[in-house]
Amino acid sequence: MQKLNQFLKFTPILKEKIWGGEKLRNYLNKNSDKSNIGESWEVSDVEGDTSIVSNGNLKGENLKELIATYKGDLVGDKVFKDFGNKFPLLIKFIDAKEALSIQLHPNDELAQKRHNSFGKTEMWFVMQSDDKANLIVGFQKDSNQEEYLHHLENKSLLEILNVDEVSKGDVYFIPTGRVHAIGAGVLLAEIQQTSDITYRVYDWDRQDSEGNYRDLHTDLALDAIDYTSQQSYTTAYSKQENVASEIVSCPYFTTNVLPIEGSFSVNHNDKDSFVIYMCVEGKVEFSMNGERETIAMGETILVPASIKDFKLSSSVKSELLEVYIK
Repeated sequence: MQKLNQFLKFTPILKEKIWGGEKLRNYLNKNSDKSNIGESWEVSDVEGDTSIVSNGNLKGENLKELIATYKGDLVGDKVFKDFGNKFPLLIKFIDAKEALSIQLHPNDELAQKRHNSFGKTEMWFVMQSDDKANLIVGFQKDSNQEEYLHHLENKSLLEILNVDEVSKGDVYFIPTGRVHAIGAGVLLAEIQQTSDITYRVYDWDRQDSEGNYRDLHTDLALDAIDYTSQQSYTTAYSKQENVASEIVSCPYFTTNVLPIEGSFSVNHNDKDSFVIYMCVEGKVEFSMNGERETIAMGETILVPASIKDFKLSSSVKSELLEVYIK
């Protein structure tokens, strides 16, 4: 088998949403004649939405085919042992012109039992936000099923949920069971388990263009909700130029922030995993043995597990999110 020695870029899978806007096209340069683009799936192995390589010798191959061919060389031996031919993460950029529904995701056990799927632990990195734009994350104080149902039925959920105004660089970790919603005016990067299972509990009573309401999942959500509260829902982190600094680490993924200026070498001998880079500011060149690929803000690249050494360089202030599995 030929050695996998290529940085991988994929064609974004763009999703129209009732709450989507124009920032993915106008701000992140996603090419589309669609309106209301809410999500750009950058790396996906969700059934029916498998990413296709857009560069190099493997152009046209899909992610599922690559895993079947290259196995641990692509994803890492441990990742392949744990997940087989299923890529474990779904990588997105999201633009909320209007607020998303208030929702949550089931854990692995419930998702497997009910949907034959992974659960959906995720995180958000805010890339841009309009004035006073917010995120809904968790409860203000510990709640319970009875109180929650009372407010749900009276359309007063916001009285018990935590609402944070957000700005560029804010990070939120969303474990399964935590009630959440992206508010209007927020553009963010999302890293999550490979799952499209969402329990929608309130959708602002809005209708689509044909006058239909979207389905709600009130009963399914009740025993999936985590009713406990946190003192703060934001994730504190520090960052250092040309150093990958951890911001989130959980059993499903680790995400570092990497500000870049100038050039430096990267070594991944300590990892048995693919590494995904999302550009959240500027433009960065990846180079290795004469091969070069560039990603600008709003673009994503996958470095196979077989590639351990390469160089990053940028002539402008740039920042990457670095994502892998420990």
